[in-house]
Amino acid sequence: MLRKTLKVLALGAASLAAAGSAWAVPTPGGIDFQTPVTETAKKVHAFHSEVLWIITVIVAVVTALLIWVMVRYNKRANPVPKKFSHNTVIEIIWTVVPVLILVWIAKGSFPLLYEQDVAFNGEQVAEADVVDIKVYGNMWYWDYTYNQNTDKEFVVESRMLRKGDADRPLVETRGDLQQLSTDHPMVAPVGRYVRLKITARDVIHSWAMPQFTLKVDAVPGRLNQLWFKVDQPGIYYGQCSELCGKDHSNMPIELWVLPQAEYDAWLAAAQADPAKGGREYLDSLPRPGATTQVASAQ
Repeated sequence: MLRKTLKVLALGAASLAAAGSAWAVPTPGGIDFQTPVTETAKKVHAFHSEVLWIITVIVAVVTALLIWVMVRYNKRANPVPKKFSHNTVIEIIWTVVPVLILVWIAKGSFPLLYEQDVAFNGEQVAEADVVDIKVYGNMWYWDYTYNQNTDKEFVVESRMLRKGDADRPLVETRGDLQQLSTDHPMVAPVGRYVRLKITARDVIHSWAMPQFTLKVDAVPGRLNQLWFKVDQPGIYYGQCSELCGKDHSNMPIELWVLPQAEYDAWLAAAQADPAKGGREYLDSLPRPGATTQVASAQ
């Protein structure tokens, strides 16, 4: 048992170390959050750490009070109990202090909820500077519709790669990851606002990208929206996070964030032949340095 416990702790320590590396891979037994890559995600992680300290102090204080009461006021130590039933000062303290704690937490959480929900955090951005991508969830794959700087829309279907699959083989030598890599990744440019319009064609799916701290349901007949802006090239992974059927675990999200010139070249290649999704061009590029960490299906 001790050996098993030490092994788990070692795996946890390794995952924490990997989270800070420039190129991180899925870590067995990982316990830490994935490295944030957007400004909003960084704020969410900072807020999480702040709340973690608050609840840690609360748990420590409550535990200490419980132990003190059990030791000081048990039947053996205190055979004749007191008869009072109210203490005005204590009742004021245990009412006011929790209210102040909740107000402090609300002060940090409400602006973050606004920032995640309202496009571009309310900043006025010219439509010409926004990259729009329509995201459709299907049983069991994603497809992405592009129309930015093109004369017509085109659709790129994104399906999971599998070992031994003749049509969509997993090629580990080029950096493919099991359960995460796709044949035609979603592609977006660095340093620009990207707006996702998300829905589904059959059942409820969920588009989730942990390193952006983004997640929203794809609901048939309803259009939801997300936005992000990534300032460093990379390959980022997510997964469908809504139980959507037998192959729910087989519809990952692979997102390549490329410099503008490379994004434009990919856009032209993908538009010329949407069935190939610009894959040949992506394979001709060196893999962008990114934090590629596993995103667990929910």
